[in-house]
Amino acid sequence: MSQMETTKVVKKKRSEAVETVVVIIEALLIAMVFRTFLYQPFSIPTGSMQSTLMIGDYFIANKFIWGLGKYSFPIPLPLGDRILTFSQPQQGDVAVFFNGPTGQDYVKRVIGLPGDHIQMKAGRLYINGEMLPREEITTGVDTDSTSSTVGVTLYRETLPNGVIHTIQEISDDQPLDDTAEYVVPPGHYFMMGDNRDRSADSRVLRQVGYVPATNLIGKGEARFFSIKDNLPPWQIWQWPANVRWDRMFQSVYTPIDHTPT
Repeated sequence: MSQMETTKVVKKKRSEAVETVVVIIEALLIAMVFRTFLYQPFSIPTGSMQSTLMIGDYFIANKFIWGLGKYSFPIPLPLGDRILTFSQPQQGDVAVFFNGPTGQDYVKRVIGLPGDHIQMKAGRLYINGEMLPREEITTGVDTDSTSSTVGVTLYRETLPNGVIHTIQEISDDQPLDDTAEYVVPPGHYFMMGDNRDRSADSRVLRQVGYVPATNLIGKGEARFFSIKDNLPPWQIWQWPANVRWDRMFQSVYTPIDHTPT
């Protein structure tokens, strides 16, 4: 091979290497844009939203529907308000938000809008003075992230806007089943877990409290993976015995059949 031919081969290899690097960079940029502005995956490490979102569920959150806030970005930006807003959160929406007191991302359900009056009395939820209707479905057991198991009763609860979702209660006399009345400040939201007696949420003002609109990250949309015991998804050999196939590729708002068999 002549020196000229050797030079051409070297240049071709360098060109191919550069093209490969460019493709990788482009793919990373596209993924970053997708994650920052459109959709972001999240996992569920705790039981506060069971049985809507179980420990080991993975779901996608829509980040653009409520616009972008301070914590929508990989590095928090000093935004005073949300930008590019298309709609506002509604009662019953599953929300991902940054929780200031703990410095972590939380997943809860939107219960109170700005100006709403929220209170728990004997285990029943009151919004603006009206007790929400609930219908008992069945009984079951709930296991939290520490493998502590307790018996629960499952109910269908109906919010004032007609949204129906499933909640579960240990009983109606747990520590957060009787509270003072909360008044949601302007520009804030009141969040609660569907696992009512095992959720630290807006009822605990020092730990969560009222959630500022700018702390919202996205609206939960659909589960795309679910595995028992919070096992790492990359452990493919664990899938046959532990993947919850019936919980995958479903909207987080799809009612789950809890009817006793």
